[in-house]
Amino acid sequence: MHPNPLFRTDDKALMESLIDRVGFGTVFAQTPDGPRVAHTPLLSTCADAVRFHLSRGNALTRHLEGATALIVVNGPEGYVSPRWYDQRDTVPTWDYVALELEGRVRRLSDAALEEFLHAAIAKHEGRLGGEAWRAEESSEATWSGLFRGIVGFELEVQTRRPTFKLSQKKTPPERARIAEGLDAAGNTALARMIREAAA
Repeated sequence: MHPNPLFRTDDKALMESLIDRVGFGTVFAQTPDGPRVAHTPLLSTCADAVRFHLSRGNALTRHLEGATALIVVNGPEGYVSPRWYDQRDTVPTWDYVALELEGRVRRLSDAALEEFLHAAIAKHEGRLGGEAWRAEESSEATWSGLFRGIVGFELEVQTRRPTFKLSQKKTPPERARIAEGLDAAGNTALARMIREAAA
């Protein structure tokens, strides 16, 4: 979390929308073998919890039940050039959006994992447009074989540490130029968030 309070927010809906928009994160936890990390799809629930799954063979899987873990969701990020500032006698910076979620982890039942998988598939297939792939298209042998290879978890969110560093220290005209410059460089997601934060 960035130390500047200007880049923080208490807007829970904004944080939830980031999890929904990105849909992917990094799980960190301590194990007897040292700190470990895993990368996984995420699905936020309306009960202040985030669900995810890991491969049964992942180094974190057997240590997460009952542990305190940290999930990091990284949003848009990008280089910000002084060419977009009023005063060029400065240095470049990096704008970014990140959310840290800390809490206790519990293992999901098979039924809850199944529910999570179907919800995640429906969500992401729906974003692609066109005719959606359905889980029912997998044979029972394929689905159950792969299902046995994963473990589902839920992190009960106890602490949120957001950073929305979106050039808030700059003037409105500078922020508009930064967004335009990022758009021109192909970073439309970060440009959009800078504009949304300025609105």
